Amino acid sequence: MTAPNAAAASAADVSADAAAGTAAAVGDPGIADPSTPGMSTADLISQLQADRLWLLRQIDAGLWPQWRLDLAALERELGQLLDQAGERFPQS
Repeated sequence: MTAPNAAAASAADVSADAAAGTAAAVGDPGIADPSTPGMSTADLISQLQADRLWLLRQIDAGLWPQWRLDLAALERELGQLLDQAGERFPQS
C-alpha cells in the first residue's frame, strides 16, 4: 500500500470509528464557537471544561478503546490548558 493509500485507509478507519462512537456516545456536547457574538472568554472556558468532562466520561465508559491512550493524553493536556486559562482569565 502506498503512503497516500495508507493515509486514505487510515482516514476511512477514523471516520468509521467516529461514526460508531458517535452512535454510542450519549449526550454529545454542544460545539463551542468562539466567533459567536457575545461569547466571553469565561463562557468559552466553561464550555471547553464541559466538553472535557464529556470526553472523560466517554473514555471511562469504554468508548473508542483503540484511541483510549491518545484521548486520555489529550484530555489531560486540555485540563492543564484550561487550568492555565482559568488563572489568566478568572471568572467573575
